[in-house]
Amino acid sequence: MSTAGSSPFGSRLLGRADQSARSLRVRVQLLLTALLVSTNLIGAGVVVVVSTVVIPAPEASSGTLLSLAIAIPVYVALAVVVGAVVGTTATLRATRWAIRGDEPDDRDRERALRVPLRLTQLQGVLWGGGVALFAGLALVLQPERALTTFVTVAIAGAVVCAVAYLLTQFAVRPLSARALAGSALTDRPRGVGVGDRMVIFWCVGTGVPMLGLMLAAILAIADPGDTSLTRLAVTSLVIGGAVLVFGLFVTVLAARSVVAPVLSVRDALLEVERGDLEREVPIYDGTELGLLQSGFNQMVSGLREREHLRDLFGRHVGQEVAAAATAGGVELGGETRVASVLFVDLVGSTSYATRHSPAEVVEMLNRFFGVVVDEVDRHHGLVNKFIGDAVLAVFGAPVPDDDHAAHALAAARAMARRLEAEVDEVGAGIGVATGEVVAGNVGHRSRFEYTVIGDAVNSAARLTDLAKEMPGCVLVARASVDAAGPDEATAWTASDAVTLRGRSEPTQVCVPAPTDAGLG
Repeated sequence: MSTAGSSPFGSRLLGRADQSARSLRVRVQLLLTALLVSTNLIGAGVVVVVSTVVIPAPEASSGTLLSLAIAIPVYVALAVVVGAVVGTTATLRATRWAIRGDEPDDRDRERALRVPLRLTQLQGVLWGGGVALFAGLALVLQPERALTTFVTVAIAGAVVCAVAYLLTQFAVRPLSARALAGSALTDRPRGVGVGDRMVIFWCVGTGVPMLGLMLAAILAIADPGDTSLTRLAVTSLVIGGAVLVFGLFVTVLAARSVVAPVLSVRDALLEVERGDLEREVPIYDGTELGLLQSGFNQMVSGLREREHLRDLFGRHVGQEVAAAATAGGVELGGETRVASVLFVDLVGSTSYATRHSPAEVVEMLNRFFGVVVDEVDRHHGLVNKFIGDAVLAVFGAPVPDDDHAAHALAAARAMARRLEAEVDEVGAGIGVATGEVVAGNVGHRSRFEYTVIGDAVNSAARLTDLAKEMPGCVLVARASVDAAGPDEATAWTASDAVTLRGRSEPTQVCVPAPTDAGLG
């Protein structure tokens, strides 16, 4: 299926949908490592800034400074290494089927979709250890700083875990797409939905910084002697800046996480509007947005099936009949209208069949029918029936055509020339008649067909029988030539009147004019 576009997952960093398993493994591993390491380092920096500048607290003692100077680098380095190694290893283990190029089962699919949650839980464990370590050190070395240390590290850990979850979801989109490929989502898989994601964005971008500001105010109220106006101003400026910076950052993340899947569906809709029914979008989001992507793919699949059925229907009954049926419904009955009927029948097909193999007979018939169908279609007619080695075509029904007689006569002339050149093993008689017919659906309400009934049909069949014995093998009713207009009439010449089988009155007929070279 077509998945056009250089960034099917919403970012060029994630590669193409058809990237190799090796490229996918390397890309996801590098992205996860870079994102997790950078997020944790930023979180550690936030702890240092908040604890020293933002939150009002007693000055750190020499013992506290020494312990932090040793503990912070060691623990941060250890946490970053463990988080990166364990996180990427667990991710690759959960998506080993994708690396090997295998098809996922339900268990594989569930594990792949839970990768962001698993990695976030790992970050939570690491930051939980940091909270316990630094709060414990503060409690032992400088108890009056224990509360602020606990709150500071906990807030930073919450920010890091939330951002890590969102960035991990971004990094594993290609893996999620392979897990969800070929599956029709009928219910939202487990995970954070769009609404929950918006709450996370608010908490990280606004709620957490404002919580820090409220904490600073509470501490200032509790111990006003240790808090100067300058310190409060600095605290307000730092937290205000954090709200602006982190607010912008998480807003961009929110916009990209929601807009990217929507844009993929919008672009695909434009391709479908232009006629590309092979278009599909990768389903890389396990939330309601994934349901949107899956719903689009199911819609296009239904359109492909509908187009296939319509094509088959049109091949059986004719595209015009199919279009009329789909536009206005199908009912038994017909309508009376003036139309032109062309009948063509092979000469000597029975004896040909006795001298040739069935495969050769079928090949000859297909060439014969190919010429007839080509010319009828080219002259705006409808092949109504294949009757053994004969064909009934109608011009002027079901789609009205003011020039139906001219089109039928031109088709007869062109058909005769091509059959003589392309199907020279056998001959063919061609007859054309114009008159009133009843065109519509006949049969039973559960099984019917579109057909034309009337004197013109019978006349065309009788003329075809007589045409087999005449030079040129084409015989048409004079009424058809008269109805065709002067341009087409010049290609025909009057012949002796004939009495058709079942008639008592002679019928005026015409044959192609001797100068009919290149017309039609």
